[in-house]
Amino acid sequence: MKVAITGGTGFVGSHLVKKLQEAGHEVLVLTRDVAKARRVFPVSAFPKVTPVAYTPQQSGDWQAAIAGCDGVVNLAGAPISERWTTTHKQAMMNSRKVGTAKLVEAIAQAEPKPQVLVSASAIGYYGTSETAIFDESSAPVDDDFLSQVCREWEAAALKVKEIAGVRLVIPRIGIVLGDGGALERMLTPFRLFAGGPIGSGKQWFSWIHRDDLVAVLMRALTDDSMSGVYNATAPHPVRMGQACEALGHALNRPSWLPVPDFVIEALLGDGAIVVLEGQQVVPKHLQAEGFDYQYPTVGQAMKAVVDAL
Repeated sequence: MKVAITGGTGFVGSHLVKKLQEAGHEVLVLTRDVAKARRVFPVSAFPKVTPVAYTPQQSGDWQAAIAGCDGVVNLAGAPISERWTTTHKQAMMNSRKVGTAKLVEAIAQAEPKPQVLVSASAIGYYGTSETAIFDESSAPVDDDFLSQVCREWEAAALKVKEIAGVRLVIPRIGIVLGDGGALERMLTPFRLFAGGPIGSGKQWFSWIHRDDLVAVLMRALTDDSMSGVYNATAPHPVRMGQACEALGHALNRPSWLPVPDFVIEALLGDGAIVVLEGQQVVPKHLQAEGFDYQYPTVGQAMKAVVDAL
């Protein structure tokens, strides 16, 4: 296959690019920084990977690169785990809504067209809850900013079916565990014997190991039967306290010193809600289709992450 990827130098995207090349596929990494992409994917180690300069929120010559691709994976977006200033909230929305719309525009113009668009979303679509269990049929909430971002993000991607007739898969991604990402920020206090649950520790933590997420994305590219929304989470969500306990166990460190709410709120502002409230999300569609998780429990996932460090 020939696959174009946005967000290809990121925490998830870079791992997906490596797996695609290992499987013999050609990869176009759409990037705002070609020099950085070439550092991440040097020609000597990644002969099938080609960086393509693009402006994610503008039409341009880059869109011609989509013609002849078999699949497109859309992982680009301004980070969520930063302080939600007014400016950053606008960047979170536009990078996803407008960026996805421009990618769909490129697919519609392409000849020949890709067979599939795999366009990321997030479990923030469902809002937060201490008691509800969310599957793919669950409704979003109206008064939650991250849910609004996800709805606009998905609506932009859905147009690819309407205007280009292309198969669409939308993985709503949970908290991704791997050697980087959200977990990286939690490692230092644990190593200093100062780790513990964030906030109350009772909020839900719906997660997936990066290797399993990449396997979901690979399957979405190659399995014509996959279509629509899939919760890209592990089958066993846990409470935050349980997740931190599993991390402490993997590091052979205690997990007893809670991180108070006000510390997270000082760091993330409105974005603290993502960490402090959480949601219990189950991957009903992946399980129904027999997806085989390499790391189905948080203990297995945390051990694998620590062993890889």
